[in-house]
Amino acid sequence: MKLPTPRITLVLGLALTVHSPTLLSQSFFEGGTVSGIFNLRYEHVEQDDNALRDADALTLSSRLAYTTRTVNGFSAMVEVKDIRTVAGVDDYSVGPSGFKPGRYSTIADPETTEVHQGFLQYSNDLFTAKMGRQLITYDNHRFVGNVGWRQDQQTFDAVTLTATPIEGLNLSYNYIDERERIFAEDADIDSEDHLIHATYDTPIGTLTGYAYLLELQDGPDNSLDTYGLRLTGNREINGFDVSYLLEYADQESETSGGVDYDADYYRVEGGVTLGGVNLRLGYEEMGSDDALYGFATPLATLHAHNGWGDMFLGTPAEGLTDAYLSVSGQVFSGNWTVVYHEFDTDDDSLLVDDFGDELDVQYVYPISDNYTLGVKFALYDRGDMAAGKSDTDKFWVWLQARF
Repeated sequence: MKLPTPRITLVLGLALTVHSPTLLSQSFFEGGTVSGIFNLRYEHVEQDDNALRDADALTLSSRLAYTTRTVNGFSAMVEVKDIRTVAGVDDYSVGPSGFKPGRYSTIADPETTEVHQGFLQYSNDLFTAKMGRQLITYDNHRFVGNVGWRQDQQTFDAVTLTATPIEGLNLSYNYIDERERIFAEDADIDSEDHLIHATYDTPIGTLTGYAYLLELQDGPDNSLDTYGLRLTGNREINGFDVSYLLEYADQESETSGGVDYDADYYRVEGGVTLGGVNLRLGYEEMGSDDALYGFATPLATLHAHNGWGDMFLGTPAEGLTDAYLSVSGQVFSGNWTVVYHEFDTDDDSLLVDDFGDELDVQYVYPISDNYTLGVKFALYDRGDMAAGKSDTDKFWVWLQARF
């Protein structure tokens, strides 16, 4: 079982020592709450045009958490996670964790037991400070997320400061010491990341500004700085609920070879609700620097963007454009979603100008307040052969229990 890294543990220990009369009292630990999430999931992957065998995985993710009561503004939480294969259904590969590498198509759910979260928090009406292993998510998880779809979700060893100095203005800062990635502890990354995020409610929607300054601890010249603005809002127009999203970001990357790259990010999306059916039409561009470097989002929940087939977990050097249409609604008390993606390059290279297309379908049915059943699939058709992609079909069915 992996514990938080020494620097974060030291900070947490000092805080506990300073405030020990309050925090270590019996009353602090009495009256807390226990919670749990259990997710049993079957996943199947078929890929053409490569030597990998079809993959099958039946895995169970178990998370148990204890949250203390709040005393004088202080609280603490610890959550342990365990991911196991079930009934011997483990014909899949997880390369970064060393699980059957190169034999089967990838299903990124390694077996592991770790501390998922473990933090101390102080909060009052205007200010919150959190130290330790924790979830950090912003906006739609395009840049910073918890990769909530995978069984081993992403957390961070970090210090987080948030404040609301005036009504409608929210400020956040995170210092990340280690990225607890989805491939178990052997693939975790030591970092020195600074995340700055601010939102302000305006008459036309929520305006967001951010600066994500990422750097790995090992090796020089590996910075990735992203600065962006985002506007989201909803309006009722002629009886219809209309939503909109506009976003732009600029990224500067310095690689280990001392080469600097610059790339832009754009997203435009509009949505409308008609008779209980939600339609969203959008265009996203992960820019390229002359087909040598593609805009990167290493802390993102990538599964939520550019198709559930996970064909673009790393942005190609040619960049990526994604024109998409999403339709969703409700039937038999469950929620259904259908999404179509058309992928192309931002900067064409000599052999690549088409990345293919994908159809995604999902249905989620709430059995009760505590149990949810879901099924979904992704069908990806590759574009140019030189892009290195394979025709890919993925299928999932899952049962989740929460208490």
